Amino acid sequence: MKRRVAITGAGVVSPVGIGLPGFWQGLQSGHSGVRAITRYDASGLPVRIAGEVSGFSLGDYTDAPAEYASSCGCRVRLDLRTQYALAAAEMAIRDAGLHQSPDWIDAGLYFGAGEGDNDLPLLWRMLLPSFSPEGCDLSRLLRDRQANGFGLRDQLMEPTAPASLIAARYGIGGEVTTCLTACAASAQAAGEAARRIQDGECDLALTGGAHAMTAPLDVLGFAMLSALSCRNDAPAEASRPFDRTRDGFVLGEGAGVLVFEEWTRARRRGAHVYAELIGYGTANDAYRVTDMHPEARGARRAIENALNDAAVDPAEIGYVNAHGTSTVENDRAETRALHAALGDAARAIPISSTKSMTGHAIAAAGALELIAVLLALGEQVLPPTINLRTPDPECDLDYVPNRARSHAFRTALSNSFGFGGQNVALVVQRPAEARR
Repeated sequence: MKRRVAITGAGVVSPVGIGLPGFWQGLQSGHSGVRAITRYDASGLPVRIAGEVSGFSLGDYTDAPAEYASSCGCRVRLDLRTQYALAAAEMAIRDAGLHQSPDWIDAGLYFGAGEGDNDLPLLWRMLLPSFSPEGCDLSRLLRDRQANGFGLRDQLMEPTAPASLIAARYGIGGEVTTCLTACAASAQAAGEAARRIQDGECDLALTGGAHAMTAPLDVLGFAMLSALSCRNDAPAEASRPFDRTRDGFVLGEGAGVLVFEEWTRARRRGAHVYAELIGYGTANDAYRVTDMHPEARGARRAIENALNDAAVDPAEIGYVNAHGTSTVENDRAETRALHAALGDAARAIPISSTKSMTGHAIAAAGALELIAVLLALGEQVLPPTINLRTPDPECDLDYVPNRARSHAFRTALSNSFGFGGQNVALVVQRPAEARR
């Protein structure tokens, strides 16, 4: 028999709020975290809006260092993605009551992440002296890069850096894995963490994800794919999943971290249990790198696999947190997948996209949305899909438009679909002492 997985801690850094109370208040009030980019001069970019985290300082949440010294004595500052990850991890571990616990030595860490944010002005200052009209002075480039900590800076930009630093900080001595499956990364990390506990490989795991793809090259790259909304004059209204007038998604950033424990261990120590993760499904579209299959075959299979893993019928699902990016292709494909996987039950199940408020945090999105589901379960309130005023006829389900809704439910589904055809679905349930 599979062992049960209790979720006993959570921490979050997001554009709509930092910490669980702030995050939930932002979501249930329908607050948009999308605004004009302030971190750099974006006036030359075709897209000048993003879901930036505001009011964040690492020292407010943890005493983990924000800078590291290289072998040459230079100070190298952690990128925002990693700072968000460290802050959210500290919040989650304290929330679970496991700060300074010796049990982390046998725990696992499963984390979704991407590359660090690119500091273009800094990179320009570092590289420019090595170039001249005659070309690049390679020997000077190598010498200068060694002298200014370029090697350490490069390593700290790796996708594995957040997990490595978190593991070192808390003494996590079990399996440490970074999932690199784009927009599905942190949802996949959560599913893999749950499986390790279910199979008896560990009793305790930390999971989640972090990303900060709001730097100039990130915005420019997605804009060149024609994937982003260009509503620069109305940023709070730019992310509008399932609305007929949507014109693309909005990049966001942040981190979400959760503590998973084997059920009897959590109950034995008297831990507060937010929910039980009962189902995990994954499947690939086997289609194109940047497009979902037109019939959403991978998304449908992921949802079906999650329901089968959870041993629940579609009619038992009381809420779906949609991937809901606010692109024409994704929203229509996800609607098809929900119809196909949930059957006749689909029309009766409320669905919402919290990306309408947070923007799309890419590798961190699945973790942020799983935490949103936990809070919705606890409060029995559904966060809305804001900016949904002109429904797309091809998106014909109940998307909880514009206002939060009180709703009694026990079981929820969270979808995460990523570039490369990666599809993940998670099923969580309100705590119960026994489950058939």
